[in-house]
Amino acid sequence: MSANPSAKPSANQSVSTEKPLVIVTRKLPDAIEARLSELFETRLNLSDEAMSQTALAAAMREADVLVPTVTDRIDGRLLAQAGDKLRLIAQFGTGVDNIDVESALSRGVTVTNTPSVLTEDTADMTMALILSVPRRLVEGVDYLQERAATWTGWSPTWMLGRRIGGKKLGIIGMGRIGQAVARRAKAFGLEVHYHNRHQVNAAVEAELGATYWESLDAMLAEIDILSINCPHTPATYHLLNTKRLKLMKPEAYIVNTARGDVIDENALVRALENNELAGAGLDVFEQEPAVNQALVNNSKVVLLPHMASATVEGRLEMGEKVLINIRTWVDGHKPPDRVIPAIL
Repeated sequence: MSANPSAKPSANQSVSTEKPLVIVTRKLPDAIEARLSELFETRLNLSDEAMSQTALAAAMREADVLVPTVTDRIDGRLLAQAGDKLRLIAQFGTGVDNIDVESALSRGVTVTNTPSVLTEDTADMTMALILSVPRRLVEGVDYLQERAATWTGWSPTWMLGRRIGGKKLGIIGMGRIGQAVARRAKAFGLEVHYHNRHQVNAAVEAELGATYWESLDAMLAEIDILSINCPHTPATYHLLNTKRLKLMKPEAYIVNTARGDVIDENALVRALENNELAGAGLDVFEQEPAVNQALVNNSKVVLLPHMASATVEGRLEMGEKVLINIRTWVDGHKPPDRVIPAIL
């Protein structure tokens, strides 16, 4: 590294001509790992077991660059244990709610992420849940897998779901993913409504045929399907609580592909069990990786193992962004995907 080991390079200063040590916390696609190893001194996690806090602290004492994922909690206490060499945290992922970004920046550590590349994949899975929950697709699959030999055939009143065409879809969070969901929903004949911190551009609203609701509570009372596409922030923690869930129609559905703790899961369980909601499709969970057993046991709920962004193409594009961010930093420039707290 630098000739003076105690010297601290600035966030956009080239570290040296020597290859920096890049420590990766989880298994990444083979092509990305190969490229990392070619460009930098790299320590990989070949077992793909999530690092303990102790192991993370040890990695941060050694690394010039840490490549974590959303499963790694990097708070202020952990950052205080980082070595002087650590100058870049290149997150493999879009969300950075697992990282205390302000603490990192205060220590001169730049944080980057991988925005935009997962938009279409996540929107596809959101739309899949919007279709599968009202139409009871998973129930139908489960039934045939368990009882195909005793199935007596079609019946006019059996396994009835709900039509989605003509229904009102409410979107919480009209960013890139929310807008991509809206485009898909419009094609399926859904009426698009949304709540966001700020009203989107009029041209975007016109393209999507979207109606803005300044009041989330007012929107919840009117919609038939709710899609949660907002980021995790202190303001969105338990945004869907008991009071708000009770505002929704008993025949309404909730889909969440954002962050689990946007919904108070215990309140959601009660609403489903009391027939105050018709169903839910969840790709994320409040205590992930733990899954509330009451949700697992409820036939009105479709559960996915946090796979909305899980495509080969998406993971490769995420890796490419990580590579670009590290390489740009090594070359002494500001990485393109720096995370700035003011715009989180």
